[in-house]
Amino acid sequence: MNRTEKQEAINTYNGMFADSNSVVVCSYKGLTMTDMNAFRSELRKEGGHFTVTKNTLAKLAAKDTDYEGLQDLFTGPTGIVYSTDAVAAAKVAYNYAKTNDKLVILGGGLGAKVLDVAGVEALAKLPSLDEVRGTLVGLLQAPATKIARVLNAPAQQMVNVTKAYGETA
Repeated sequence: MNRTEKQEAINTYNGMFADSNSVVVCSYKGLTMTDMNAFRSELRKEGGHFTVTKNTLAKLAAKDTDYEGLQDLFTGPTGIVYSTDAVAAAKVAYNYAKTNDKLVILGGGLGAKVLDVAGVEALAKLPSLDEVRGTLVGLLQAPATKIARVLNAPAQQMVNVTKAYGETA
């Protein structure tokens, strides 16, 4: 790589760090291209991405960003899993690492907070943004449904009484 290509790579990594809400650093040693493509496919479904890194350039790009604390993780064959959804990247990486022992999570970052492996696992176990939205909508709809049932109950009781009175007469 010449200087221009290196600077372009640093700028690409820097943009990736700036646009991401969470980053997971993984070792991919031993992953086949088929495995890596399957992993990338799963990530894309959730809005995430995986990039194989040049460690020195990734360290330079992480300088003066929220992910500066991740510099020590860039050793050996590493890649970065990133996403704008804070949970998606960690969730997909964690689930894939459970089924494929060649993908090893080294750590990650959530904004300016550096996460160890246990922190990434805890982040992965949180509900996604869509799941939280669904729960909130359900909670907001429940009181309206209960109010409608309570308001309809007297009318229903009146119909039942009239019906019973008509059957006995």
